Amino acid sequence: MARVPDQTLALSRSECQRGCWQTARVDLDAFRWLLTDDGQRLLTQATNIYVDTGGDPVRAATAVRKVTEAAAGEDPAARAAAALTQVQLRHKAVAKFGAEATRMYFTPDGLEQATRPRVAQHRAGRLAAASPSSVIDLGCGIGGDLVAFARAGLTVAGIDLDPVRVEVARANLAALDLPGAVQVADATELDLGGFGVVFADPARRSARGRVFDVEGWTPPWTFVTTLFQRASVVKVAPGIPHELVPEGVEAEWVSEGGEVKEAALWSAYLASARRRATVIGEGGLATLTEEDDPYDGAERPVRGLGAFVYEPDGAVIRAGLVTAVAAGVEGGLLDEHIAYVTSDRAFSTPFARAFQVLEVLPYREKPLKAALRERGVGRLTIKKRGVDVVPDELRKRLDLRGPNEATIILTRIAGAGAAVLVSPL
Repeated sequence: MARVPDQTLALSRSECQRGCWQTARVDLDAFRWLLTDDGQRLLTQATNIYVDTGGDPVRAATAVRKVTEAAAGEDPAARAAAALTQVQLRHKAVAKFGAEATRMYFTPDGLEQATRPRVAQHRAGRLAAASPSSVIDLGCGIGGDLVAFARAGLTVAGIDLDPVRVEVARANLAALDLPGAVQVADATELDLGGFGVVFADPARRSARGRVFDVEGWTPPWTFVTTLFQRASVVKVAPGIPHELVPEGVEAEWVSEGGEVKEAALWSAYLASARRRATVIGEGGLATLTEEDDPYDGAERPVRGLGAFVYEPDGAVIRAGLVTAVAAGVEGGLLDEHIAYVTSDRAFSTPFARAFQVLEVLPYREKPLKAALRERGVGRLTIKKRGVDVVPDELRKRLDLRGPNEATIILTRIAGAGAAVLVSPL
């Protein structure tokens, strides 16, 4: 969630005619009007127009503008833009929020930065288990986490520096019939003493793009660290260095559908581990900590290539728990510094993808090309770690032809480059 001034789609008349969706500061008054009875009617009309025109931006914008100009009222262009913006964002948001997106409200940046619902539900569930008196969300954005907290039965409040996002978050709670208070406020100037748990998601973007200096976050890292002196959870980027995590704070990396989504730092009042990898998939949720790793703090287990190779989930890698996966599949690492695990046995684990080893191919490019052509490989998936290879460029140079599809793993085994032909399990 970012605290920079929100960006949304505002269409001037000429932009509507061109169908060119430009990014500009949202019109707060137009959004508030959209929540009125007249605004809701226009939103319904805009939705129908968007569907009827097949999502064509030129035709949809022109039609919505005509409908708005025909109705009495001030600033029809801004109101047309507000309605069509929400229609388009709702359509885009379905991929993240599902069917519920059709009842919610968004801003472009807010949608992009909002926590995915299943990740937010997991965090809310952990917090609910601690039975806090209340939760305050510092920098609530469009209210994605507020929704999850409220649904978990928690008493919630949210603040944000941006009045547009406050209005959107408030509208989302109302649209989903959930309790909660939202207002404009500066987290660094707020008395947090009356809240049971503090949740924060510092803004890591500015008008110039992503901010890598933690002191450039909003609020800055120096403020964030003060939150760890009480019951708190802080959402941060998955790439946060381990050395930045304060002593006694649990760092949890969360992935969904095989993609690392975020890291969350749990203060000592809520922590139950030092490092945790949480994997959310179709089958549910699984979690791994250093307590599951018999090699934690010990020499890393390295062994020769076995009958199977396991590719640990990104959350496992970020959490430094690859050796826990190795222990779980009764195997070891192909290389001390590379996150590939090998074993002589086949296991099904939510923490890694499994591949059966078919054969070892030549690592050098020319003989590798010959070997793949000999096997009639025309479609090739290249997975790599620990080697200086750009898969797309290598695939072009191999110039493969044939009816068969294959997967190879390019990596190092005992320090030497290796190409392993595998089959996904």
